[in-house]
Amino acid sequence: MASQGQSELLWLGIGVVSILVFSGIDPVADRYTWFLETLPVMIGLPLLFFSRQRFPMTSLIYRLLALHAVILIIGGYYTYAEVPLFDWIRDSLELSRNHYDRVGHFVQGFVPAMLAREILLRRTPLIQGGWLFFLCVCFCLAFSAFYELIEWWVALLSEEAAESFLGTQGDPWDTQTDMFLALIGAISAQLLLSNSHDRQLARLETA
Repeated sequence: MASQGQSELLWLGIGVVSILVFSGIDPVADRYTWFLETLPVMIGLPLLFFSRQRFPMTSLIYRLLALHAVILIIGGYYTYAEVPLFDWIRDSLELSRNHYDRVGHFVQGFVPAMLAREILLRRTPLIQGGWLFFLCVCFCLAFSAFYELIEWWVALLSEEAAESFLGTQGDPWDTQTDMFLALIGAISAQLLLSNSHDRQLARLETA
């Protein structure tokens, strides 16, 4: 069972690294924007690699992190406002904007909520219940707010990539909407995945 998990982790890592490298060869976005958008993936991959022996996580978490990484890489390759599939959705449904960034911010709550849940359950006295749920939501809201601050700082420091990185598309409530979607993502993840996560945690503890 452990070897199967290691094999899956290896293939997930190879897949994410391959997509990241391919996206960086000739991104549709300017290279600076691509770098800013994919930097979390570049930081996260080494951390996961070096922690895999001392703190192996459940397969659910690794799968979610791989999905999140791919979403970030696609956003970096095109910029969030120019992802072709969501341009098509915008035009077909006569929407006011490309909504790929909304997906990204929903996942920004969905995935970190489960990561926080695993770390809190395994490294603190917290147990399943209301306080765990609440603190995971709080973590995601804090993370989302901090990410919005990073976008603001980048906009102040670099006019070159500010518009592409911010991706507001003229929406004055973009920041608030992004944080609200992260909130919905954090709540949804725990409601949908907690039981499955608990089963995987139990198997991990007995491995």
